[in-house]
Amino acid sequence: MSAADEILDIVDENDQVIGQSPRGEVYARGLRHRCVFIQARDAESRVFVHRRTPAKLVFPSLYDMFVGGVVGAGESYDTAALREAEEELGVCGLPQPRHLFTFLYDNGAGRSWWSAVYEVRCELPVRPQAEEVAWHAFLSDAEVERRLGTWEWVPDGLAAYERLKAFRSAG
Repeated sequence: MSAADEILDIVDENDQVIGQSPRGEVYARGLRHRCVFIQARDAESRVFVHRRTPAKLVFPSLYDMFVGGVVGAGESYDTAALREAEEELGVCGLPQPRHLFTFLYDNGAGRSWWSAVYEVRCELPVRPQAEEVAWHAFLSDAEVERRLGTWEWVPDGLAAYERLKAFRSAG
């Protein structure tokens, strides 16, 4: 089964399931669905940053400071967060990522998804999937901030990052 054939829950503005469709159709028609964003930090508290491969269906070749992806049909956010973090980091045995908050991402051009933001400590050696990750490194918060204006970032990850900074400064 290709990624485009994966079945996703379609949700309304209140994050209630109203149907299901294949991922390819969800993207093509701009249907609202669910995603998870996991900020992974190493033992030195550096953030895992990566550049997506050119073959990605959404935001190819852009940088991201989160690992994550879509929530499958019938899957919980928590289950998807652990699955996606382990898949993208190429590790097994991560602790359950900690849920921080959920928000409705909307790019104003017909692309909208519920986005659950998590954090996890990854002290295991990472082996990211070559088909998903073209480049990766663990960067300090200061280095991530320095790169914000110079690298092209995925827009939903950037929105999640800005909300995460506000969430942490309010806490």
